[in-house]
Amino acid sequence: MVVLGVLLIAGGVVAVAAALLSTSGTATFLGADLGASTIFFVGLGAGLAIVWGYSITKLGARRTWRLRRENRQLREVNERNAQRDRAGDDPSPS
Repeated sequence: MVVLGVLLIAGGVVAVAAALLSTSGTATFLGADLGASTIFFVGLGAGLAIVWGYSITKLGARRTWRLRRENRQLREVNERNAQRDRAGDDPSPS
């Protein structure tokens, strides 16, 4: 998810840069001549792509950190159980 988010952000930034770098009265985007309303919607789409990419990146990073923390906790519990079993202090009833 982080990679998808970064790709969306990059695509939005490229679209905004292409719109800003065209200085004539009409804009050409990817070889097509665009009117004012089309330029507006391309900018709106680029902005939405940037915001959506940011939120996906944030969600993916949060999920990754949560999974790492859970894995670390499970490893610690597993190590404690293994040490207890090696010591012969098996708490299970016989």
